[in-house]
Amino acid sequence: MATRLKPEQPTLGALLRALRARNSWTLKEMSLRSGIPISTLSKVEHDRLTLTYDKLLQLSQRLNIRMSELFAENDSVAEPPVTARRSIGDLDRAVRVNTANYDYYYLCTELRRKRMIPVITRVRAKSVEEFGDLVHHSGEEFIYIVSGRIVVHTEFYDPVTLEAGESIYIDSNMGHAYVTGDGCDEAVVLGVCSSAEDGLMDSLLNLHG
Repeated sequence: MATRLKPEQPTLGALLRALRARNSWTLKEMSLRSGIPISTLSKVEHDRLTLTYDKLLQLSQRLNIRMSELFAENDSVAEPPVTARRSIGDLDRAVRVNTANYDYYYLCTELRRKRMIPVITRVRAKSVEEFGDLVHHSGEEFIYIVSGRIVVHTEFYDPVTLEAGESIYIDSNMGHAYVTGDGCDEAVVLGVCSSAEDGLMDSLLNLHG
């Protein structure tokens, strides 16, 4: 007899459906409570759409739930590892976070408790002075320059300039900042963040808070 694989970790849509069921809310009631249109909530619940960071923050604040619950990265219940997962990255379905220095596009957010966090980033800051304080968070990260030119500033090394097609791997606990290089208004990079500690997504989201 064939062994059935245990279902994957719940998607954002499944989490919203479960939340609505626990509270006996209709889509209309959840829409009124969250301020998010019914049509948007319906698409999210059917995994046809995700939400931007601002909308996730709005949802968590108005429904009085923690942001990390929507990403389900922290879960105290031990479960067997899932070995047959996959997710297609799509900018239209990415969770978008806009900051003064970067535009982040978090990919594959429907997969819960990921060991790696893939993110496309548009780099706009043109100097470390404009960027501000260096960023620190748990884990390590790999950055590949898709287009443009960036200067990587780190706490313990001299700045290094990287062109499209080049990459860098760093300890994320070390202060770091990515800014555009000379003659470049904007650069696009692919980053992959990873950590042996739980709560990496929380750490990254807190950077935007």
